[in-house]
Amino acid sequence: MKYKRVLLKLSGESLQGDQQYGIDPKMLEQYALEVKKAAALGVEIAVVIGGGNIFRGLKGAQGGVVDRATGDYMGMLATMINAMALQGAFEKAGLVTRLLSAIKMEQISEPFIRRRAMRHLEKGRVVIFGAGTGNPYFTTDTAASLRAVEIEADVVIKGTRVDGIYSADPEKVPDAKKFDSISFKDVYDLGLEVMDLTAITLCQENKKPIIVFDMNKPGNFSRLLGGEAVGTLVHGE
Repeated sequence: MKYKRVLLKLSGESLQGDQQYGIDPKMLEQYALEVKKAAALGVEIAVVIGGGNIFRGLKGAQGGVVDRATGDYMGMLATMINAMALQGAFEKAGLVTRLLSAIKMEQISEPFIRRRAMRHLEKGRVVIFGAGTGNPYFTTDTAASLRAVEIEADVVIKGTRVDGIYSADPEKVPDAKKFDSISFKDVYDLGLEVMDLTAITLCQENKKPIIVFDMNKPGNFSRLLGGEAVGTLVHGE
């Protein structure tokens, strides 16, 4: 396989499916099967999941419900709900998993300890990272980049419902150009919304490539790990 260890970033919204809110069991099952196929190829897989399908801290703060820091902590708890749902689906599919949280929740997860996480991966367990970075004002995109650097993953893989990075939103601009590969510099210069700037900068500084691809297309994840040109590669100069 082209990659030995990867960090897969999934958005909370991806778990909604066609629903307006919450978790669609069909999406959980689909993602579990995709990860199982990839794990069977011998790839070590870690996952970071967002919480936007349940609560987004920034939106809560903008709505005047809570202050930004409190809203972000609420969002971290939302990621744990999603992480537990993913863990259940993965284990139902026959995978061995470990859930690690950036916020201590001993009854439902292990605390994040870098060496422990790497040891789990070496033993073939799928590791799910919950609660973001454990700090407010940081997104789960940044958490994905940070964890990828910490566990020495080969690449950050962002699973979306779009088949790569475009010059504009392809759902709104039909003639938007798709990039097969693009440099970090061009992502900055063109103002493309791949991940937030903190996440992008962290990957760039640590020479960690990013691949954005359509996670909802069956078999895409395994093909990508095998080296096929799936999605868009973000790379250094």
